[in-house]
Amino acid sequence: MSSTVYSVIPTDPHWQPERAAGDRAAALLARLAPESDGGFDTEIDVDWYDAVNAVDCGSNLTRIRCPHCGARIDHEWYGDLLETHCDTGFTTLAVTVPCSGAATSLDALEYDWPCGFARFEIAVWDPDREPFDERELAAVGESLGHPVRQIVARI
Repeated sequence: MSSTVYSVIPTDPHWQPERAAGDRAAALLARLAPESDGGFDTEIDVDWYDAVNAVDCGSNLTRIRCPHCGARIDHEWYGDLLETHCDTGFTTLAVTVPCSGAATSLDALEYDWPCGFARFEIAVWDPDREPFDERELAAVGESLGHPVRQIVARI
């Protein structure tokens, strides 16, 4: 059975909140993600990473494009990068794209559906609701002290 995960991450991949701010933001997301129709609480994971980690959209990912030439980037190339860094994270997001050989950053690639990179993540598993809206994300960002974005994954 697959799961839906709404991950909320800072807009700056290297930024991390203080523990108290992260806990406040997680508590806010818990209030925004109601119990399922079956009465089960939604699971929320809060993670602080030592290095930047990929926050992927799973099977929602349909296309990756180069920001320089607009060419499609092979999912296998991207998957190999994620696999290489799955245990240690990324010390840098700098990459050379295979299409044009241009230097860019992993967070500058054009993902359809959005993917991200972060040292802090709040993952809301199988919420019984639509993705968080801009107003809700702004409130989470305010509780963290930094703007956030959302990655919607199908795993």
